[in-house]
Amino acid sequence: MIILAATPIGNLGDASARLKDALERATVVASEDTRVTQRLLAGLGISNRPRLIALHEHNERQKAAELVELARDADLLVLSDAGMPTVSDPGFPLVAAAAAAGVEVTAIPGPSAVVTALAVSGLPTDRFAFEGFLPRKAGDRSRRLAELAGDRRTLVFFEGPSRLAASLGALAEAFGADRPAAVCRELTKLHEEVRRGGLAELAEWAAQGVRGEICIVVGGAVEQQADAATALDRVLGLAASGTRLKDAVALVAAESGLGKRDLYEAALAARSTR
Repeated sequence: MIILAATPIGNLGDASARLKDALERATVVASEDTRVTQRLLAGLGISNRPRLIALHEHNERQKAAELVELARDADLLVLSDAGMPTVSDPGFPLVAAAAAAGVEVTAIPGPSAVVTALAVSGLPTDRFAFEGFLPRKAGDRSRRLAELAGDRRTLVFFEGPSRLAASLGALAEAFGADRPAAVCRELTKLHEEVRRGGLAELAEWAAQGVRGEICIVVGGAVEQQADAATALDRVLGLAASGTRLKDAVALVAAESGLGKRDLYEAALAARSTR
């Protein structure tokens, strides 16, 4: 079978007894980075030295069929660098191929940056969605956020330190400056920090420079009905700042509860009179 095993996201003490046992018994391990796996084996005091096969974003689709066939004859342990394989990490094409081929897949659960950040954020946990990394290009990012602006679930994102301030700024523009959020960095590590506040406030803080591995947790939209004039002014303001009119309309419609068609027609009419 294929065994997906969650690894520590920072603190080696979070390695489960089942993970250690699996590492001691494994004959073949497919891992995101074999060097990271070697350090994990050493850090956990594992004496076993299994065959290591690299399985990462650049080769996983090509490797999937080969690894599925290997798993017909022996257990294949699958590891990402941290957390659960397949969750913003390699593994999904392999699991899909295994399911199609009738090869059993199981998991050794364990640490998850997504759930850990959600738990410590102080934001609602009853309904949430994981969105991974935001697009790098500003236009693509704006369109993604316009789709999410009206989502009433708590949202969890991954982000790198060099892009944190820009992403928080884009979130503040799309969701509103005061939308509550939390930046969770270096979770389970020595310098763990959870910074809470409005999106604009957090963007200003992040502009000073932040290090480490980061999750952003953002509170869901609050249902509200804005008056048409206020909503139209927001559409025109977004459009004036460079957002495509259709994207601006979609964002404000999600925020305000007003109809997209009415807002779009009102925006076109307002533009024609200026």
